[in-house]
Amino acid sequence: MLDFIYYPVSAILWFWHQAFGYVLGKNSGFAWALAVVFLVFTLRLVLFQPFVKQVRTTRQMQELQPQIKELQKKYKNDRQEMTVQMQKLQKEHGFNPLMGCLPVLLQVPVFLGLFHVLRSFQRTGHGIGQLGMSPEQNANTPNYIFSVPDVQSFLSARLFGAPLSAYITQPTTMLDSFAHYGGIPSKVAIAAVSIPLMVIAGVATHFNARASVARQSEAAAANPQAAMMNKLALYVFPLGVMVGGPFLPVAILIYWVSNNIWTYAQQHLVFGRIEKEEEAKKAAALERRAQNAPKPGAKPVDVRKKQDAKTDGVQDAPLEDAPAQASQNGSKPAPGAKPSPGARPATAKKRSGNRGRPNQKRRR
Repeated sequence: MLDFIYYPVSAILWFWHQAFGYVLGKNSGFAWALAVVFLVFTLRLVLFQPFVKQVRTTRQMQELQPQIKELQKKYKNDRQEMTVQMQKLQKEHGFNPLMGCLPVLLQVPVFLGLFHVLRSFQRTGHGIGQLGMSPEQNANTPNYIFSVPDVQSFLSARLFGAPLSAYITQPTTMLDSFAHYGGIPSKVAIAAVSIPLMVIAGVATHFNARASVARQSEAAAANPQAAMMNKLALYVFPLGVMVGGPFLPVAILIYWVSNNIWTYAQQHLVFGRIEKEEEAKKAAALERRAQNAPKPGAKPVDVRKKQDAKTDGVQDAPLEDAPAQASQNGSKPAPGAKPSPGARPATAKKRSGNRGRPNQKRRR
């Protein structure tokens, strides 16, 4: 059903096993353990850009939180209008809520694919999802892209005496299937490898959650739902890793530790880069504000006076045209003013022919 996930995951694991097996040996437990570690690193590298977008989306959501609260108060009685306004706000700021959970959604099928591929190296169980094969059938059945020799190499590999597909609560009948491939392991050896991995995975999960909570804004941390999720991430999830560890194969615990190590390093790298970008933007904004501000000791310039002076200069005629205008209007030119070329000399006012008409009317 999920072969489109199982085959790519097994192909990446096969590639890294071939690389490390060439150096350390095909049946080396360290070669298989390193293959699992670098499988995690490869998949997380593919998901790096979605993680960056997730961080940016989360920070943007925290910045928009006051506006979202205002919309919720304003349209608390009109759910439909509130949804419309929220979508409008998200569109204006280029905010996509899906990007906030996309990396998590993508990691879930990857984890399930890895869990299934690793568990498929040991198919002698009779529980849920187990095929109940005999040890001979299991050792001679390919596992997706892994051939029969690869399956037998995985069964023979030991990490400090523990098979990578073994777990603390594994039934004795399943442990007996390792008899012809490296010998039957003891539960003490399995516990000696699994318990430290469980503790490291739980502590790493706690510190990753702690670093994430520390970067939340005060408004986001004050939200009751966010506060509940923070408590779950800080205490319940790490405890869940340690409680569920006895039921997980050693290879899955290696995956969990590697995933947490990558997450811890990636968080510091991405958050550090984003904080530098924000500091650079703030510095650029302050520099622009400083350039626009008046210099110390300089008088502030009234922009309105400048505009009035410009309009007066446009409306007033030039001085050299003043005599011509004066001659046309019949007024005397100013003393010392030179007539403009081609202008008529100023003469006395002529009486208009209409000025005597009112007197004539009176005489009549």
